Amino acid sequence: MTAKYAAALIFTVLISGCIGEVAVDEKVIPVYGYRVVAVHPHDPGAFTQGLAYQDGLLYEGTGLYGRSSLRETVPQTGEVVRYRALPTHLFGEGIVLSEGRLVQLTWRSGVGLVWDPDDLTVVATFFYATEGWGITSDGDRLIMSDGTSKLRFLDPETFMVTGEVEVLAGGEPLPWLNELEYIDGLIYANVWKTDRIAVISPETGEVVAWIDLSGLLTEEERERADVLNGIAHDPETGRLFVTGKLWPKLFEIEVVK
Repeated sequence: MTAKYAAALIFTVLISGCIGEVAVDEKVIPVYGYRVVAVHPHDPGAFTQGLAYQDGLLYEGTGLYGRSSLRETVPQTGEVVRYRALPTHLFGEGIVLSEGRLVQLTWRSGVGLVWDPDDLTVVATFFYATEGWGITSDGDRLIMSDGTSKLRFLDPETFMVTGEVEVLAGGEPLPWLNELEYIDGLIYANVWKTDRIAVISPETGEVVAWIDLSGLLTEEERERADVLNGIAHDPETGRLFVTGKLWPKLFEIEVVK
């Protein structure tokens, strides 16, 4: 066997091993696709940071300094029914409906806002030591992300941290966890700067599945839009809504396993 042939054989074996490892990883963490059920208009000026659905209406928290807001919209038409601007020094982040209130995080101010959804007025504030990114609820606890691989559990009344879990994908920490939604016992998390949603076990922090949402926007639409961000679930019908920052469309999708 010549040295050249031996080197080529070794290279082939190494590459085959790498491909094999990737294939094993894909089997450990399945990757799901999607089917678009409906497409709705969405404000292309909305820097979406959080979505929540209730009683036929979509609540949306948006970001950027001087442009952050909380809004109530009709998902089918995109009509903004009510709109509240945040103070210009606050950068709005994730939102969740919890115990008859609407909770909204801010990015680096360390302050959360508690809204009355009936009239969209701020009725309380709370404070936290980390950045604020995404927030959801499992019915008993609030679950908050801060852009790292950690998810923290908060008491919904006192907003005190009661626990945390590190999110792992294939044994490695998964950072950049963003907008969150709790669906059927699992946490769905946008991962910043990707087109994937991580499906996470709240008990172990393990990523149990990926949802690949590549291709929702056309290439032309992507040029004017920012990243995928925003998940809302209608528990009564199972409908799943997704959108992104500065996206012109809101998508109603079905996950395809």
